[in-house]
Amino acid sequence: MAKEIEHKFLLKNDDWRTQTTRSSLYKQGYMVSDNSRSVRIRVSGDTAWLNIKSATIGTLRQEFEYEIPIEDGIEILNTLCQKPIIEKTRHLVTYKQHTWEIDEFTGDNDKLIVAEIELSEVGEHFEKPSWIGQEVTTDIRYYNNSLCKNPYKNWK
Repeated sequence: MAKEIEHKFLLKNDDWRTQTTRSSLYKQGYMVSDNSRSVRIRVSGDTAWLNIKSATIGTLRQEFEYEIPIEDGIEILNTLCQKPIIEKTRHLVTYKQHTWEIDEFTGDNDKLIVAEIELSEVGEHFEKPSWIGQEVTTDIRYYNNSLCKNPYKNWK
């Protein structure tokens, strides 16, 4: 069984930008998103993925991901996914043997920036860079499937 062990954080400042090693544009949409699971399509460049994830809140979730033909991904994103589509640039930053994924959202979630770190086991030690702020791993508002239903632009 595939597992995802992930922590989410807000950022204190933009100091991470000078440490970015790669950036990619992503569009993703949800075909199913409820209290127990989500099924999404993600498209970046000339690649598309089908992702199935348990909706467990916290650091450990089941996750299965499969590459699919790009044409199918675009068609599914445009015709079968809930709106709005999540649009973001994912920036990669390496810090102390870990890769941080920093998602900078646009569209209906413009101005939201969230950093994520994926770990290989629950309880794995990691050092936080100085630009990492409050942890929001258990705050469902920051999950992408929640941002589709309640975009950042609607938050007070």
